[in-house]
Amino acid sequence: LAARGLGERYPDPDDRRGVIVRLTAEGKTAVDGAFTALLRAELGLLADLPPAERHELADLLRRLLAPFA
Repeated sequence: LAARGLGERYPDPDDRRGVIVRLTAEGKTAVDGAFTALLRAELGLLADLPPAERHELADLLRRLLAPFA
């Protein structure tokens, strides 16, 4: 990411072994664009499901992910 100008690396002031990584403004723009594209793709996948099935899917996914909350 740093080589592409999307991120910056800084030495960790509290631990010489560590590195702090931050997105640049260009990196944030790239992430925002990727996230927007992902949401559009997900909406496309769900478009043919009737509302009741969307709710059922959401409930099932919530149950599946509950242990990670």
